[in-house]
Amino acid sequence: MTKLGVNIDHIATIREARKTNEPDPVQAAVIAELAGADGITVHLRGDRRHIKERDLRLLRQVVKTRLNLEMAPTEEMIKIALREKPDTSTLVPEKPDEVTTEGGLDVVKNREVMEKAVRELKAGGITVSIFVDPVEEQIRTSAEIGADAVEINTGRYAEARTEEERKKELDKIIASAKLGRELGLRVLGGHGLTYRNVREIADIPEIEELNIGHNIIAHAALIGLGEAVRRMKALLETPRS
Repeated sequence: MTKLGVNIDHIATIREARKTNEPDPVQAAVIAELAGADGITVHLRGDRRHIKERDLRLLRQVVKTRLNLEMAPTEEMIKIALREKPDTSTLVPEKPDEVTTEGGLDVVKNREVMEKAVRELKAGGITVSIFVDPVEEQIRTSAEIGADAVEINTGRYAEARTEEERKKELDKIIASAKLGRELGLRVLGGHGLTYRNVREIADIPEIEELNIGHNIIAHAALIGLGEAVRRMKALLETPRS
């Protein structure tokens, strides 16, 4: 059964639209866990556009499953992670003007920086995952620098306009997931997944967990967060074909 990590960043996005104190990401985390989420994910960005350090501190106290902190591999974020002690730190790329994460980290190009970040976080007792595109060289380098896990970017699969393109991207993800497992990495997936396209990714046996945010929160705006999480959880619990 594929586990579900619920990203609650967009609860904070709604809050920040009015610069008020609600909706509260901490309350959202509690509801998501009660509805069956296996973990809670937040991205503390350098510009603090949604999740704040206070949110992270309170979430660390409240989350009962697993707390996954998405973060850029910067000294500032490493210091925060070592102080707040999330269960997992997922290293992600970050650009000031992007709407959302645009692709996987280039571990090969930034090997020295990445290796240092992984070493420091692991020394602090934090499990380290790296968000990467489904590219063999990126998976291999992630293993070489000591990462515990990789989260494979499913964005291009999710954005595919044709069946041929979708199948091509799915095959890349399958191959990358198999390679990651062979190299001793835990394999996760995420980005752009929806109720309509998640099933094929959940069927990949090597992928143990999916991190999903925007589509769940979008549904939650219409049907409630608890029900939105339960519906996604049910899709992931359907026996693999």
